[in-house]
Amino acid sequence: MTSLSTPVQAAPTGPPAYSQTFPCEPTTASIARKLVRDALAVWHLNDFADPAALIISELVTNAIRHTPGQSIRLLVRRPSTALVRVGVVDRAPTRLPVFNPVAADDESGRGLLLIDELADRWGYDLRGSGRRPWGKEVWAELLTEADQ
Repeated sequence: MTSLSTPVQAAPTGPPAYSQTFPCEPTTASIARKLVRDALAVWHLNDFADPAALIISELVTNAIRHTPGQSIRLLVRRPSTALVRVGVVDRAPTRLPVFNPVAADDESGRGLLLIDELADRWGYDLRGSGRRPWGKEVWAELLTEADQ
């Protein structure tokens, strides 16, 4: 089990980013929320912590439910001063995120609807070669409007 007692290290080059691999299990969602909140605090973007934490929690939950892998990789990046991107990488390139109809009394199935409502943009990117991808990253972006 991964512990939060070891601080996540920032990427040494390029735009600010945090990345860490975790087991594909339900407790990872709470760890992911903390990682996102900690990264946003470092970047002085606390106003975006709640929506970003909720988004990453949904992304992690979807990965746990819909992928057969043993682990997932969490990514928190700041590609520019005006943008934060959170994502989850898994090893299930054929299981792509899709909106499914949800009845009013369904107890689950609203994660992507929630992400769509909270994020300024979301999507997925396949990982690996175009002909034989080994995985995918499902991501969501929040415009921070910092320095604009």
